Amino acid sequence: MNAQNPIISAEHLNVDFWVDGEWVMAASNVSFAVKPGEVLAIVGESGSGKSTSAMSLLGLLPVNGRASGSVKLNGEEVLGATKKRLRQIRGKDIAVIFQEPMTALNPVYTIGFQIVEALQVHFPAMTKAQAKERALELLAMVELPDPEKAFNSYPHQLSGGQRQRAMIAQSISCDPLLLIADEPTTALDVTVQAEILDLLRSLNQRLQSAIILITHDMGVVADLSDHMIVMKDGHVVETGTTRQIFKAPQEQYTQELLAAVPHLGSVSVSEPKPRSLDLKPTLKLENLNIEYPKRGKVPAFMAVKNASLEIYPGEVLGLVGESGSGKTTVGRAVVGLLPVKSGSLEVVGQSMVSVSKKELMAVRRNIGIVFQDPGSSLNPRWPIGESIAEPLLFAGWDQSAREKRVTELLEMVELPESYRNRYPHELSGGQRQRVGIARALALSPKLLVADEPTSALDVSVQARVLELLQQIQKEQQFATLFISHDLAVVDLLSDRIAVMQHGEIVEQGTKDQILRNPQQDYTKRLIAAVPVPDPEEQARRRARA
Repeated sequence: MNAQNPIISAEHLNVDFWVDGEWVMAASNVSFAVKPGEVLAIVGESGSGKSTSAMSLLGLLPVNGRASGSVKLNGEEVLGATKKRLRQIRGKDIAVIFQEPMTALNPVYTIGFQIVEALQVHFPAMTKAQAKERALELLAMVELPDPEKAFNSYPHQLSGGQRQRAMIAQSISCDPLLLIADEPTTALDVTVQAEILDLLRSLNQRLQSAIILITHDMGVVADLSDHMIVMKDGHVVETGTTRQIFKAPQEQYTQELLAAVPHLGSVSVSEPKPRSLDLKPTLKLENLNIEYPKRGKVPAFMAVKNASLEIYPGEVLGLVGESGSGKTTVGRAVVGLLPVKSGSLEVVGQSMVSVSKKELMAVRRNIGIVFQDPGSSLNPRWPIGESIAEPLLFAGWDQSAREKRVTELLEMVELPESYRNRYPHELSGGQRQRVGIARALALSPKLLVADEPTSALDVSVQARVLELLQQIQKEQQFATLFISHDLAVVDLLSDRIAVMQHGEIVEQGTKDQILRNPQQDYTKRLIAAVPVPDPEEQARRRARA
């Protein structure tokens, strides 16, 4: 039991926003305390108030927001502190790792400049040379392979995992007392995520900083946190140690939240689907090579090498691998967005190599696409009914037939018909993803390409979307190429799995062969890196590592 005084404590914290002439509650009566070396996880669905509560600690609410109650940093009341005092606290005493480093880092300055700036703001006596030396030390500490190169790089020149490490380096540059990590691993591959979690754990132990972890990933919570707060609709519904809550959740909402988490290995072993001998594959790749052409000083790059796979009607193939492995490149080539350099690529019997525009239009009527971020793939100026009807319009359907089909599709994805007149910003993330699925299925495609369709969704919303996909796929029997880095989701959905590394398919087979008896070391590393939503199992895995 940690007998030290808390670094941060909140008592009866309330956050409200002024919307359309009235104050709307975002968080109500939130209380917690975090001591040195402790990790507190705040979990809940989108809109539960977890990020809002954390951002209010630093006075980072929008201009229409207000906070009341008490927030004390080492005993000092900081809620309502002056702007000058907040500037002194931000970065030095309390630092934030934001969910998306690409938007949090300044794109016009190098990584090194931004770390040096943070150091010199809080330590005016530090020279530029000393600040650079410290920045390089920090970049090495977060295990970037070439700290000097990273120091001189702009954010867009680094991968997602490298940007997240650079942001962590900037966040810990002043040895903060408290680190707020807001969804720090949501968009990362399992291996990169494991490295980031190891890094946060080592920093937590070495610096004895407190960490507030905001996430919807229960595997990450089980791996990293000591205590948990479960929030719903702005209220705290349950608090306790992480082990207590995972082992015996008291509240129904917490039970439902944990039950919705896909658990790698929890899906029962199933026999492969029987396949008719005369059945032809919906998608067939044979020795496929895809090259990104030379651009200026950037040399040509072979992104996919000698890839071969087949997907049959009614079958789901999960394509997995780290960022840069080539899985999304395969998906883009399948829908005709990237040219094939050599090899064979056939969709519904039609070759996609050197295909004409007219032939491509015909093939695309048999392909549906579900994107990772439905918010950016839907036209913000169109009601969702028009977005769903767009493929029908291009296919020549008349207005009456389009309206009837949109009604059918909304019913299929379990959205009210009245939603056809709503705009994307009026829907939640899960509802927007349902619209994306409806649009992808508008022309009853024979092949569905789903590229990370649930990675940014809360676990409960993700569970409902996955259940919906399974149900529709079972009814319509289309082939599915499911691209994902979430192996637990792939285990839930897929019949077979193909594993990609450095542009090559290194292993493929039934999901039971790949996930229960992998042959390649790379596949074994991917599976071992997946955090399990069980604190005791995670502790055992760390002890064995």
